[in-house]
Formats: sequence, structure tokens, C-alpha cells
Amino acid sequence: MNTSNLVLADVTLTYPDGDGRLTALDRVGLSVPGGTMAAIVGPSGSGKSSLLAVAATLVTPDRGEVVVGGTSTGSLGAAEKSALRRERIGIVFQQPNLLPSLTSVEQLQVMAHLDGRRPRQVRERARELLAAVGLADKAERRPHQLSGGQRQRVNIARALMNEPSVLLVDEPTSALDHERGVAVLDLLVRLTRERSTSTVLVTHDRGHLGEADQVVVMADGRLGAEVKTGP
Repeated sequence: MNTSNLVLADVTLTYPDGDGRLTALDRVGLSVPGGTMAAIVGPSGSGKSSLLAVAATLVTPDRGEVVVGGTSTGSLGAAEKSALRRERIGIVFQQPNLLPSLTSVEQLQVMAHLDGRRPRQVRERARELLAAVGLADKAERRPHQLSGGQRQRVNIARALMNEPSVLLVDEPTSALDHERGVAVLDLLVRLTRERSTSTVLVTHDRGHLGEADQVVVMADGRLGAEVKTGP
């Protein structure tokens, strides 16, 4: 059985709201084994972005525990959390935000945490990932020379550069048409399986999620009953 690289246990997160506090996450529990994808669906304002921020250790919850790659993050300091994100967490943002002056392979290289690796090793890693997302022939292209779907593929490859155990994906198809959106989701599922990541995908769109291992509805900061489980 695959171990869960990401576990959220009884997580509650609140924000100041006038004289009181607004509950963004209400006793959320989620476990994502390696090599599987959990899709969190729900409308805007349901708490999906807050869940990702907590899972990424960017926001500390009021209560509960977040475990990433076997490490409980509650007692970690800011520098330790930053190192954990570099080494174990990949984040695919809604917009690729690629640097316009850099080629595809350079986008990945600047994200690399070298950790003693030589520049040649980093470049080889970047090219291997571009090949994995079907862009081997676009390594020297700059963002303006790529389609929207291709830019999102570079975004995904960049998030995998440091071999994370957890992959967090924020609305990756929102700016894509139907065909390119389906291709990006299929790619994420394949990479999750091949690289044994624990992947969390948040989206408002319930379509095209047939390959996800878990699909859970979020509303008012709570995760509801699972609506679909993969084989």
C-alpha cells in the first residue's frame, strides 16, 4: 500500500472578520497516498484556495496537523518550511507566470534547488521533464512562442523540477479550451502515477475528472462525502 505523502488532520483555519472571525477551513481531513490524485471541487469561496495554502505550508492553521512527506509541519519555523517547500512540494499555479525572456528549459533551471548538483545535471533534469510533458522539441522556445496549453505544460514540468513528493495544482485548466484542458488533466494523472506524487487538484469544474482517485466536494470550508473513487 502506498504511504500518504500528504495528510491534513482536523485542520481549522480562521481569519479576522470585523469583530469576529471567518472560518475558511472547518475541521478538514484529507489523506492522499503517493501515486494518487485527489480532486477538490466546489464554487469560488468554498475554501479550496485556503486548503492549498495550508497544504503548501504557506499558511499556518489555527488547529490540526499538516504532514508532508512524513514530516509534521506544525512546529517548523519559517526557514524550515521554506526548505520543505523547496524539497518536497511542487505547486502548479493557475497562471503559468513564465519569465518572458527565458526559454522553456531555462524556466525549469532557475527553479532548481541545486543541492550540490552541477549545472549540466540540472539542465539534463530540465530536458528530461520537458520530454515527459511532451515538449522536448520546445526546450529553446520562449513563452510567446508557445500555445496556452504548452505554457501550462512548462508550468507543470517546473513544479516537478525538485522531485517533490507532493504536487498541489490550482485550477490548471481555467484559461484553456476544452481539448487543451483535457490534455493537461490527463498529463497530470499520468505524471502522478509515474512519479508517485500525492497530487491535490482544486477546481470549480467537475468535468473531466474520471481518472482522479478521489473527488471530494468542498462547501463552506468543509469537505463533504467523497463523490467518486477510482479503481
